[in-house]
Amino acid sequence: MTKLQSSIDPARVPRRTLASGAQIPVIGMGTFGSDKVSAVEVAAAVIDAARVGYRQFDCASVYGNEAPIGEALYTACSQIASRDQFWITSKLWNDKHAPRDVESSCKQSLRDLQVDYLDLYLVHWPYPNYHPPGCDVDTRSPQARPYIHSQFMETWGAMERLVSDGLVRHIGTSNMTIPKLELLLRDARVRPACNEMELHPHFQQPEFLHYLLKKQIQPIGYCPLGSPGRPERDRTPSDTSPLDDSMIRTVAENHHVHAAEVCLKWGVQRGEVVIPFSVNPRNYAANLRAVVEDPLTPQEMERIATSDRRCRLIKGQVFLWKQNQSWHDLWDENGIITPA
Repeated sequence: MTKLQSSIDPARVPRRTLASGAQIPVIGMGTFGSDKVSAVEVAAAVIDAARVGYRQFDCASVYGNEAPIGEALYTACSQIASRDQFWITSKLWNDKHAPRDVESSCKQSLRDLQVDYLDLYLVHWPYPNYHPPGCDVDTRSPQARPYIHSQFMETWGAMERLVSDGLVRHIGTSNMTIPKLELLLRDARVRPACNEMELHPHFQQPEFLHYLLKKQIQPIGYCPLGSPGRPERDRTPSDTSPLDDSMIRTVAENHHVHAAEVCLKWGVQRGEVVIPFSVNPRNYAANLRAVVEDPLTPQEMERIATSDRRCRLIKGQVFLWKQNQSWHDLWDENGIITPA
């Protein structure tokens, strides 16, 4: 595939308008390389993706690759498009929830990414429970604790000050639930602009999606392809893959594309922003092209809506605060925040 064949004019990529009036591209490049892709490879993909037409990059300090990505972004902003043409996101990691750590963590990401501001800064998880890189699924921090709203609001207050100080344009949440967001919306001075969450055809979360859209909080879907490259610790025997779904494959055949492209079309057409990850030039070019060409029909959208398996792939076991506890406790599935 030549560069000419793979490139998309960024002006063709649709955008979502946030409550602030700012516009975010409906597709970005995720940068979580898991334990399979090096930081250097991810950074190389970022610069090439910018040349292909990507204008949104979803980063996080915990991914351990923001410094090399910063070199790529510096080149992109110098040679491809001006900084204001890019949407750059980063995230506050769990061991930095203390208000005194929020600003320093954000400034470190700014230095690493070589930008003067972030378009979006997210609280990566609502739990301040740290776990070491590469740990197994049963690891529990001795200091782990459940969601405590008053403490989360102290973190959020520090996030709000980042907006006041001009370090970030928008703040948001990730891996939240409706009960937790209800409390945040009640008490926040600056409302979350976005919520990043797992979304793919086998885990559709329709109630949560509609809640966010009604509240003018933009849903950003991670794992939009079912995260085929996720770490081994996040895999369980009951997991399913939308890329192996025969119905989705049939839709893909009808459009002469890969099933991954159908997943992305579906996500964007139902109101999401999608952030697939790939370092394969053919794949990330195809991902970008998927959201600007040949949309799914209403009938195909309805068919895919019936494929929901309620299969959460990123279960978050390492964020639990007790031994012998179910990961379901993290997600408030009965509509109530799980107590200590």
